[in-house]
Amino acid sequence: MSEVFDLAVIGGGVNGAGIARDAAGRGAKVLLLEGGDLAQGTSSASTKLIHGGLRYLEHYEFALVRESLAEREALWRIAPHIIHPMRFVLPYVEGLRPRWLLRLGLFLYDHIGGRKRLPATRTVDLRRHKAGGPLKGGFSTGFEYSDGWVDDARLVVLNAKDAAERGAAVHTRTRVTSARREDGLWRIEAGNEIFHARALVNAAGPRVLEVERIAGDSPEYAMRLVRGSHIVVPRLFDHDYAYFFQLPDGRIFFAIPYERHYTLIGTTDVDHDSSLDKVEASAEEIAYLCDGASRYFSKTVTPADVVWTYSGVRPLVSDNSGKPEEATRGYRLELSGAGEGAPLLSVYGGKITTYRHLAEEAVDLMAARLPALSGKAWTRKEALPGGDFAIDGLPALIASLRQEFPFLFADDADRIARAYGTRARAWLSQPQGRDFGGGLSQAEVDYLVAQEWAKTAEDVLWRRTKLGLRLNAQEQAALAEYLGG
Repeated sequence: MSEVFDLAVIGGGVNGAGIARDAAGRGAKVLLLEGGDLAQGTSSASTKLIHGGLRYLEHYEFALVRESLAEREALWRIAPHIIHPMRFVLPYVEGLRPRWLLRLGLFLYDHIGGRKRLPATRTVDLRRHKAGGPLKGGFSTGFEYSDGWVDDARLVVLNAKDAAERGAAVHTRTRVTSARREDGLWRIEAGNEIFHARALVNAAGPRVLEVERIAGDSPEYAMRLVRGSHIVVPRLFDHDYAYFFQLPDGRIFFAIPYERHYTLIGTTDVDHDSSLDKVEASAEEIAYLCDGASRYFSKTVTPADVVWTYSGVRPLVSDNSGKPEEATRGYRLELSGAGEGAPLLSVYGGKITTYRHLAEEAVDLMAARLPALSGKAWTRKEALPGGDFAIDGLPALIASLRQEFPFLFADDADRIARAYGTRARAWLSQPQGRDFGGGLSQAEVDYLVAQEWAKTAEDVLWRRTKLGLRLNAQEQAALAEYLGG
């Protein structure tokens, strides 16, 4: 028999990586299995926000909003390189949600989640505020409030890396094809290998029901798969504020500064009933987002302006809501009964902002059945790799990297600090080697391959970094060739 793990986690998205990290830190011998690359699915296709979900208040999801708001500053504290505060501006529009409702929602947003460091909401005059400049005329009143930005794919990778540094075995591109209870253990076939574990966590996201079937279990919840699509266009404004916009159909969308030279616009909510292997924005979704942006910005946005789109499928617990955007963003954890043999914990739903708390709850549940999980909850205060500096210390880190490594241009130092934090020195101190373009060096690529499970150009350019927006086709091809195709 192969070595026996205490806990096997299926799914290398944010929930799976978070659970693997938490469990490894509590003393368990952990195995993380992912069929593709880390964060290849939903977890790299979010709106990149650590937020309470202001619009969830309309659906009376107060507990979810409170939990999410409580996590904002906790996550910022443990990952100040990939997470940072952002101020949002919500213009008031006559005929849509009334002023009193917006003020009430933002008052609750400020007060139910234990906000400490983030600035409070304030009313602004858009005729004088810098966020009003890029907008069409006619917008006078706006509300400015706080939420957070996150590099979602790197959040997943750094959780997996911390898990590995605490002893977890991380296997990417190792799809699970069979899982069954045998002699008091789980026998798992994945890739060309067989693994054994005392307990199993199904954190497969949109594929959670598929894994349930593989494991021979009956799903406890019905799932609703909802596609969220985003577009990226050349920068529509020069300031650092983001926008929260309302539309006449009741939906909302965001316009967010992105990668210094672009604006990210999203998201949609469309029921998804096709393949999970290739999720793409439809022409209708792209047109919808362009039309929404054009309602507000002076500059008309058209599909011809779009330089990149991405889409992800959210696995939402079906609650019989009518519209996709009204389905709950809450999560459910279901642990098999003691009489069923080796434990199986299934994760239904969830969102990036609540991943750490979800993982903590999941491991707490498993601890009652798994003696190896002897440690106490610990992830709320322990920094993720590279995040071991002051919560407001990013500018000082950027300055320090530029001083230590004079070959760095300002934009590159900023990008690198925000991706790797203090871990940047691990590869910046090496000979940089070949220049692939866009500030991407051979040393960085080699580090990503050796330390962060990157294998392909897509892994490097669209998940470990977002340099796919900077490298031209020839440069991308050269990188692919370097990585072996």
